[in-house]
Amino acid sequence: MAETQDVVELILQDHRRMEELFRLMRSVEADRVAALREFADLLIAHALAEEAKVYPALKRYKNIDDEEVEHGEHEHDEGNKALLDLLEVEEVGSEEWDAKLEDLVEAVTHHADEEERTILNGARENVGMERREKLGVAFREERERQLKAGCGSVGNVRRIVES
Repeated sequence: MAETQDVVELILQDHRRMEELFRLMRSVEADRVAALREFADLLIAHALAEEAKVYPALKRYKNIDDEEVEHGEHEHDEGNKALLDLLEVEEVGSEEWDAKLEDLVEAVTHHADEEERTILNGARENVGMERREKLGVAFREERERQLKAGCGSVGNVRRIVES
């Protein structure tokens, strides 16, 4: 996949990777623990980068609905709570694991779908490519900073959920 700086494309790439990680977490043949670890880091880094660098900038555009952006932040909270619930399950592959995984899949898939239809389509239509590329650089830098800090650890996810 070609390197892109477009924030819309970067966000979409993360969404597709999350979908792939869901498939791995559901598969009895896959290393589900490693997939969950990668997913936790990606979800938290992605959401924090969106909230810090992308959403505030998009709120400045008149054709991007502030309520949709705020709703996206609320849905991040729901996804983080579902992630914490799964991270706290003791036995991978247990009935509890499967149930908590499906809760997480539902929360994140719902958010990604809504975000793609509302916020990202709005950004694509109303924000020029130069600005989207600047936002993409800021998004990528913040996401990488969060990933390096181990943002998906159980302790950090718990701290985020409880704050």
